[in-house]
Amino acid sequence: MAMKQTIQWHEEIEQLRTILLSSGLTEERKWGKACFTWQGKNIAIVVGLKASCKLLFFKGALLKDAKGLLDKPGQHTQAGRWLTFTSTQEITKLKPTLKTYIQEAIAAEKSGLKVTLKKTSEFPMPAELRKKFKQLPALKKAFTALTPGRQRAYLLYFSSAKQSTTRESRIEKYKQQILAGKGLND
Repeated sequence: MAMKQTIQWHEEIEQLRTILLSSGLTEERKWGKACFTWQGKNIAIVVGLKASCKLLFFKGALLKDAKGLLDKPGQHTQAGRWLTFTSTQEITKLKPTLKTYIQEAIAAEKSGLKVTLKKTSEFPMPAELRKKFKQLPALKKAFTALTPGRQRAYLLYFSSAKQSTTRESRIEKYKQQILAGKGLND
C-alpha cells in the first residue's frame, strides 16, 4: 500500500519503502506516516521533514551501529535512533547497511529485547515543584497519577528553565492541566 508523504522527499521515501518492504516488514499508517512492522511490532518509520528525510528505528539504541550512522532524534530520546538522508544517492550507497540494520532490528524484536529506559524517579525534580507539592498535596497526587511518560515530559520541561522564577511560572501555568490528568501536550 503506497503511502502519501511529503512531496519534497517522495523519491527518497519510496526508495526507503522498497528496502523496508523487501526486508519482510509490513507497512501500516501510524501517526500519519509510513510505519513498518514485524508481526504487529513497530520496527521503523519513515518521515519527510523540511530539510531531510529520516528513517527512524524505534529500538535503535539496541542496534550495533558499527558505522556510527545512527543519531538520537532528541537530547532526551532513550530508545529511538534515526538516519538522515537528503538524496537517493545517499540511500543507494547505504542500502547494504540499511538492510543489515533492518534485520538487526527485526532480530531484536523476535528475541524480545527491550531498551532499558531511565525510570521517572531518575529524572531531576525541580525544588520549585517539590515546594508546590507541599503547598498543594492534590497536585502531587494528580502528578503521581499521570503516566510515566507524562511525568517525564513535565519534569524535563520544568527543569529546562534556567531561572527559578521561570520554573515557578511554568509549574503555575500547567498546574490545572496536571490536576485534570493531562500531559504537557494534551
